[in-house]
Amino acid sequence: MLAIKNGKLVTIANGVIENGTLLVDGNKIVAIGPEVVIPAEAQVIDASGKFVTPGIIDAHAHVSIWEEGLGWEGIDVNETTNPITAAVRAIDAINPDELGLHDAYQNGVTCIWCAPGSANVIGGEGVTMRTYGETVDEMIMLSPSGIKAATGENPKGAYGSRNQMPKTRMGVAALLRETLVKAQNYQRRIEKAADNPEKMPARDLGLENMVKVLKRELPLRAHCHRADDAMTIVRVAQEFNIKVTIEHATEGYKVALELAKHGVPIVVGPTLSCRSKIEVRDSSLATPAMCAEAGVKVALMTDHPVIPVWYLPICAGVAVRHGLDEAVAMRAITLTPAEICGVADRVGSLEVGKEADIVIWDGHPFEYTTHVDYTIINGSIVYQRQ
Repeated sequence: MLAIKNGKLVTIANGVIENGTLLVDGNKIVAIGPEVVIPAEAQVIDASGKFVTPGIIDAHAHVSIWEEGLGWEGIDVNETTNPITAAVRAIDAINPDELGLHDAYQNGVTCIWCAPGSANVIGGEGVTMRTYGETVDEMIMLSPSGIKAATGENPKGAYGSRNQMPKTRMGVAALLRETLVKAQNYQRRIEKAADNPEKMPARDLGLENMVKVLKRELPLRAHCHRADDAMTIVRVAQEFNIKVTIEHATEGYKVALELAKHGVPIVVGPTLSCRSKIEVRDSSLATPAMCAEAGVKVALMTDHPVIPVWYLPICAGVAVRHGLDEAVAMRAITLTPAEICGVADRVGSLEVGKEADIVIWDGHPFEYTTHVDYTIINGSIVYQRQ
């Protein structure tokens, strides 16, 4: 049993508890409040003068499938042999001993959404995973937890340069719709063959995943920088009645009211990077604030390795500097990404019954001078600052 006492408990779900105590038994939070009785046998951490938060969650990163310091050998992020690779699984490329994962948990990031890149119109399965563990299977929290898709420059550049489809934004949208229609037809054939196994179509792993999208079991998580690309995804979502998120949402502020009207969440970032291509020339550090004010559900990302995963709290701090409410910013790197990534019933807030992914900081998490003193993942202390 583990007790954290005298800390400033930032619960996310139920406000801030000053000089609070949190009790962990096994891998679960079993008590939290200002007057929790600490059992005699508990290991005690005195968090006086410190912030205690849920583990930080990066809603979009390529840690462990775009490995650091290895060059091409460690880059497994894009299967650029076909613009439609719905059967590809990020889990099959994850290296659990990758340097970026060590940096993540040592800096308070306990969970990420790890997904294929954006070269393909449909890139494949993303997974929600913890950043600490000996094996991939131990680290996985939900697999798959979304299907990666992409619009705009990246798929156009990857295939148009070879004179292949998609060469235009029209081609990107057409391939996406065609794949969804193929999945509809595949689903119908399966349903018709329910009473006659001999008529069952041959298995197609990619179409199986897209059927999950059609059934709203998985969201389509679509890379979109420009506002027009985001609205294309919104149209497709309406046509096929699917759940979508807009990833990056660089120009999300231009269509914030539309995104809010349709209930489309966004994952904003990477904000601490330059305007490296045409699609991001209208980027604004106020995008999270403007979108949240319009009623859009906002999470933040690093898109690691575009910017390092451990910068995520700093991204939140910069968003606050540019108008985002501080509580909303903290939620944007904890509970909101947990919701988007399908694990909010397990992590993302400090609540009784949730799994104990907890970080103890020696200052406010958004301050660049702050250190992580302890990282606790699934009830175990995995990092302690010396």
